[in-house]
Amino acid sequence: MKDLFGKAILDYQTRNNPQNLMTETSISEEDEMEVAYLFRDFKHMPKIEQKALQMAKGNILDVGCGAGSHSLYLKNVRNKRVQPIDISASAIEACKLRGLDNAQVADILTYNGGTFDTILLLMNGTGIFGKLENVTQYLTKLKSLLDEGGQILIDSSDLIYMFDEDEDGGKWIPAEGYYGEITFTVSYKGETEEPFDWLYLDYNTLQNAAHANGLNCELVMEGEHYDYLARLTL
Repeated sequence: MKDLFGKAILDYQTRNNPQNLMTETSISEEDEMEVAYLFRDFKHMPKIEQKALQMAKGNILDVGCGAGSHSLYLKNVRNKRVQPIDISASAIEACKLRGLDNAQVADILTYNGGTFDTILLLMNGTGIFGKLENVTQYLTKLKSLLDEGGQILIDSSDLIYMFDEDEDGGKWIPAEGYYGEITFTVSYKGETEEPFDWLYLDYNTLQNAAHANGLNCELVMEGEHYDYLARLTL
């Protein structure tokens, strides 16, 4: 893994000639992403992220923390205990440079750093599940990291809007697999990452999976573009 996302984050943090990331998915054209967006402060975050950060309580695990912007808000503004983790060593290095001294390189599936009152998975938190068939494995692991009375705050989007409608208002969606399963390709400074699986879950599918795995699921809020924030509890 070339960890191009992490490289871009670290380049931006250390002013090492940062450039924009190029992203492409199996259902969309190449798009440019400004790395600066990953360093945004609270007032520039989408309302769904703001809501999740306001709801976060107790001891908090920030899964897939990226550049650490959510963790920094929780630590510095809300004075919370937060543990940022990410699989990207470069992203974690940037987090430490930003003042998140306890940031850790970790994969959530093998993470064993105790239990938490709040587990955050933001910026399409279901993405790390990869494929629909992996959802149970991830939810089981997340559930095991929850304290009694704890909560998982996770966001995603329903990609149904990406597909064409027929004249009856039905959607042309691929017959193979679940329509929220996509592959992502990232390019940065002339290098291209191996494509990776990324999962967008519609709310009903997430709710059904949560219930099947012994978790309650409530819709906290919906965004302006088929996106939503959900709260999962024991």
